[in-house]
Amino acid sequence: MTERELVALALAARERAYAPYSHFKVGAALLCGGDAVYTGCNIENASYPCTLCAERVAAGKAVSEGRRDFTLLAVAGSAPEYCTPCGLCRQFLYEFAPDLRVLCADSAGHYEVHSLAELLQAGFGSASMAAGKSE
Repeated sequence: MTERELVALALAARERAYAPYSHFKVGAALLCGGDAVYTGCNIENASYPCTLCAERVAAGKAVSEGRRDFTLLAVAGSAPEYCTPCGLCRQFLYEFAPDLRVLCADSAGHYEVHSLAELLQAGFGSASMAAGKSE
């Protein structure tokens, strides 16, 4: 699967978003191991903390199907600027793939490539938890 194809899947997923409050639609497409793609869209709720981001929907679908080998993620928003994962999604993805590459797309499908490590500097992971057990 090419980067462009993955971005196209994220753009298609964006169209399924439920965003009646912000009107900001986001789609994500997560490639696992080079052979499986899981898509997601943002799902808003009147109680804002209940809102699900597209990236976590895609990752949740992958994990629920037994996949944790996240390879490449495409994220596409409805704004003309490049769409990056929010901080919560960055931390969530770091749990499974600290070396994940992220394609951040604009509403037209142009994109730039970032590493998750670049987007989430000094992420908190399992090694951080192990450090606290030395007492």
